[in-house]
Amino acid sequence: MTTNEKKKTNIFPKIKQNDDWFIENASMITSFDVGVRKLLILDREVHMYYVTGLCDSAYIIEIAKVLVQINDNEVEKAKLKSIVENRLIHQQVKPLKTLDEGMDTILSGLIFVIVDGEEEGFEVDVRMYPGRQPQEADTEKVIRGARDGYTENIIINTALTRRRIRDGRLRFEIHKVGERSKMDVAIGYIDGIADPGLVELVTNEITSIKIDGLPMADKSIEEFMVKQGFNPFPLVRYTERPDTAATHLLEGHVIIITDTSPSVIITPTTFFHHVQHAEEYRQAPSIGTFIRWIRFLGIMASVFLLPLWLLFVLEPQLLPSNLQFIGPNEQTNIPTVVQIFLADIGIEFLRMAAIHTPTPLATAMGLIAAALIGQIAIDVGLFVPEVILYVAIAAIGSFATPSYELAIAHKMVRLILLIGVALFHTPGFIIIITLYILFLARIKSLNTPYLWPFIPFNPKAMWQILIRTSVPGSASRPSIVHPQNKERQPAKQ
Repeated sequence: MTTNEKKKTNIFPKIKQNDDWFIENASMITSFDVGVRKLLILDREVHMYYVTGLCDSAYIIEIAKVLVQINDNEVEKAKLKSIVENRLIHQQVKPLKTLDEGMDTILSGLIFVIVDGEEEGFEVDVRMYPGRQPQEADTEKVIRGARDGYTENIIINTALTRRRIRDGRLRFEIHKVGERSKMDVAIGYIDGIADPGLVELVTNEITSIKIDGLPMADKSIEEFMVKQGFNPFPLVRYTERPDTAATHLLEGHVIIITDTSPSVIITPTTFFHHVQHAEEYRQAPSIGTFIRWIRFLGIMASVFLLPLWLLFVLEPQLLPSNLQFIGPNEQTNIPTVVQIFLADIGIEFLRMAAIHTPTPLATAMGLIAAALIGQIAIDVGLFVPEVILYVAIAAIGSFATPSYELAIAHKMVRLILLIGVALFHTPGFIIIITLYILFLARIKSLNTPYLWPFIPFNPKAMWQILIRTSVPGSASRPSIVHPQNKERQPAKQ
């Protein structure tokens, strides 16, 4: 018998045995934050087990007051269990049969109530997790739009989503993952829109996870679910915006909300899901299309600009006569490809330093990077100005990529392209681009082709990728998620 299949312990009739079980299995005395409040009601003991810091003390105090008042208003000791159940003043009260369920309950921030002589207890949801209030996500800011964002609290996150989709068919199925962490993971979908096969696939992948804990939360869930391996390209989409998650739910996607993580996983996703941004849908369709194309241009520049410039430097005869000015005007002792690698890796140093630099010092670090490192490196002959220019443009293109994971993957592709061009010139450039496209075409995320609607080609869906269509013009849901209800807008009567 495995650890996950161990037999559960039923609640003991004698309450002292229950106390002993919690002392042994939940460290009730050893851990200062695991406690019990013992009340004497109608000459019988009633115990409330809790974890300090995960539950709302005001609720517990109010429940204790009401339970103590039973001594003044009731006399029937034989009905104490039903009396206690009726006096648990909360909208969520659930009976439990085993102590294992009770331990999971208190470690999740609820309280567990047991009456002496009874073999059934009650869980009461009084959790109040420590954390921040909803605020706009730093990585998905918009000029106009909602400023609330997901937090590390799964209860708040489901509420933020349900606030935008007031449909009784919106489902949030919760599972506990991890033998020791027992992480709350909720699978969200709209019944009648989402493909039941997709929901079943996601559910099976999550419930089949066998591990002791998931301290990295949603990222660990992703690695178990899509089995990414060393593939650098993101196979799921992360979002911290409830409106983005709600939009994908209405399209037929399934979302995964993990407790302790402010990011929500959207599945299934393709390459083109990672190059769109909420800002495009907060502007007029023409402006949204313009923003989208500028973003596409930045993404392409982040991948191909530096290798293409290096190719023209190495083979200037490829340039037409009116573009002969492209290329370094100064000669240095350091090969151009080495300069590019040094500058590109230097940008990565600055990016990582910016992440770990306290906000008050970030401006000073930027001044040091721009005024001292960049300019002095040019003055001493380490870099030529053109290298700094094109590396900076490629870096800006990376920052313009909405998906951080895709931007890092494209940086790796860019470095491989640079190596190919440096070694084999034009053939290396063409071969690696071909391998890049073939690699993407072979990827599948939860049985979904990664390059859809480009490969396999879907003209209508591809048009909506290239052009930001208006909401009234988007009458059908994406076919790639196999929605049960394919029409977004109800038929006219």
